[in-house]
Amino acid sequence: MSTERTWFKSSYSGSEGGQCVEVAAHPAAVHVRDSKNPDGPALALPPTAWSAFTAHVSS
Repeated sequence: MSTERTWFKSSYSGSEGGQCVEVAAHPAAVHVRDSKNPDGPALALPPTAWSAFTAHVSS
C-alpha cells in the first residue's frame, strides 16, 4: 500500500496562485497544507473534525 498522499485544491481556487489550501483525504485523517509551501507543515485532522469545519464554512 502506498503512503503517498494525493493532494487537491478546491475547484473554486483560481489559477492565479492566491491563498489556497490543499487537502489529502485518508480514512484515519484529513491532511491540510498551504499550497504555496507544499514541503512545509501539514495539519492532520480527524475526519469528523474536517466534516464539522466544512459544514460550518459552507453555511
